[in-house]
Amino acid sequence: MSEKIYIIHENREWTDHLIKRLEELQLPYEEWFLDEGVVNLVDTPPEGVFYNRISASSHTRDHRFAPELTEAVLAWLERHGRKVYNGSRALRLEVSKVNQYMALDSNQIRTPKTIAAVGKEQIIQAAKELNLPSFITKHNRAGKGLGVQLFHSIEALENYVYGPTFEPSIDGITLIQEYIQAPESYITRCEFVGGKFVYAVRVDTSEGFELCPADACVIEDMFCPVGEEIDAKPKFEIIEGFEHPVIEKYERFLAENNIQIAGIEFIQNSDGDIFTYDVNTNTNYNSDAEAKAGRYGMLEIAKYLGEQLTVTSH
Repeated sequence: MSEKIYIIHENREWTDHLIKRLEELQLPYEEWFLDEGVVNLVDTPPEGVFYNRISASSHTRDHRFAPELTEAVLAWLERHGRKVYNGSRALRLEVSKVNQYMALDSNQIRTPKTIAAVGKEQIIQAAKELNLPSFITKHNRAGKGLGVQLFHSIEALENYVYGPTFEPSIDGITLIQEYIQAPESYITRCEFVGGKFVYAVRVDTSEGFELCPADACVIEDMFCPVGEEIDAKPKFEIIEGFEHPVIEKYERFLAENNIQIAGIEFIQNSDGDIFTYDVNTNTNYNSDAEAKAGRYGMLEIAKYLGEQLTVTSH
């Protein structure tokens, strides 16, 4: 087998788990680390399958233009008919929650009421227009809960926006969004590989909004003193036998947007209504939760990519 699996990424910590699984399955692979680089549009890309793992939060790792470089690479690969997984359409949704919400809406998937704004005055005006007792702000290009703040008044928002701690989105677009009050402090994240549901994770939100499941993201969130692990409440917990009608909608949404691998997050209010608020096309998995449940997302991805490589090679 001369062809390879090419992993397009900008964060080795989030990719090591996949590489271990590819090696475990003895699958040939090559990393394309796209923080900087050159794309020769005259050249022909190599044969193989290409898996894009570029994240919306790449700028937080000093990889400011990784998404833009990746967009150029994906355009080049797709022009030559290469098998690209989580290609240019997935990247477009990864780096823009506005694009996510519009795509979800077109598939009759409910999202929280949201207004996008550029400019501090416009952020305040958007909150007034939303006219809700509680609301949140978040970055349009985010990841890891960037820019998420909860407010209960316009005055509190003004103090934040015009204060020293205000953090603008890297693309300049701030979202002002309806705050969904859940009866319990958790959200649900559904994982998909090959466009099909794998498992759902219950994520404890009692400590805040930074909900990235990657081990590297949660090291500082460990709140269990040594010796008290038995009674500690895990932040991430795989839900056994999870079923919900929204899964079929999510699978249809992923197919229509040519997204093969993703984690989709929703929250449920006290009336039982669910609101989908985030699509992660660079999905990560929590090793503690997976070990406890005996389910392994990166292993599923490695198997899936291996199957696609076999099809391509023939």
